[in-house]
Amino acid sequence: MELDPKAKALLTAIAAAGLPDIGGIPLGLAREQVEKGYARMKIPVKKVGSVLNIDIPGPGGKLPLRIYIPEGKGPYPVMVFFHGGGWVFFGLDAYDPISTHLCSATGCMVVSVDYRLSPEYKFPAAVNDCFFATGWISENCRSWNGNPDCLFLAGDSAGGNLATVTAMRICQEGGPIVRGQVLIYPVTDYLKPEKSSYLEFAEGYGLSRNDMKWFWDKYLDGEKDSLDPKAAPLLTSDLSGLPPALMIVSGHDLLRDEGIAYAKRLEEAGVAVRLSVYEDMIHGFMSYLGILKQAKKALEEISVWVKQYC
Repeated sequence: MELDPKAKALLTAIAAAGLPDIGGIPLGLAREQVEKGYARMKIPVKKVGSVLNIDIPGPGGKLPLRIYIPEGKGPYPVMVFFHGGGWVFFGLDAYDPISTHLCSATGCMVVSVDYRLSPEYKFPAAVNDCFFATGWISENCRSWNGNPDCLFLAGDSAGGNLATVTAMRICQEGGPIVRGQVLIYPVTDYLKPEKSSYLEFAEGYGLSRNDMKWFWDKYLDGEKDSLDPKAAPLLTSDLSGLPPALMIVSGHDLLRDEGIAYAKRLEEAGVAVRLSVYEDMIHGFMSYLGILKQAKKALEEISVWVKQYC
């Protein structure tokens, strides 16, 4: 399927801005460039009941959380959300739009986790933060009228990687019962060997092949870490026992093939999976709520899927 015209126009606008490649400028400038560009999109924020900011004592010190509480009566299902950004970019503020829309659409209390970023904190710092935060949220969410018996994990891109890795760790090491995992165009495998979508969409589709090389270099403490299933969950030998999964992938995305491959592996392991491929979309399309109609469609799909499990 051809690329959606509005998505194509977005890519054209990004290219016309003439921004330097993130790998060729200092890290601080790269963060400033990416986050300012994201803010310029002016993605609408959805009204929710209330928003709370708290800090909890995490594995590496203070771990900020932002709690989005729906309107209406609880107890609310709880969605622990891990943001994208290649493990390097973004934080709670940038993901206000997606978090508020998820909260409003699903009726879940959404708790966004401000995990430690690379390269200041290499793998597995983010993994440890997300695993710890999920346990803490399960144990304490009743304080805000959340229902710990109806817990979901969710994330996009690098955050989708952290969501499914957190589900894996809970399955292997123990922890709260997770009703489902919402994986939005997640990173599930290392970039070598490269899959066909890595070559087909290497440049010109938002997330480039060089971007992913740069992200992995910043995230891992050497290529040896790429063999760890906590970094590349597609390498996990046994995926049985994981919670049901909604896998959303984009047709024009270099991460497409690994998302589809992970969904198939989950299905083969007996995990209930819904694979939804938005064939005419690019990586990150859900960040363009109010611009791309497919973002709203995906949000509605997530809402319907979550509600069948709680």
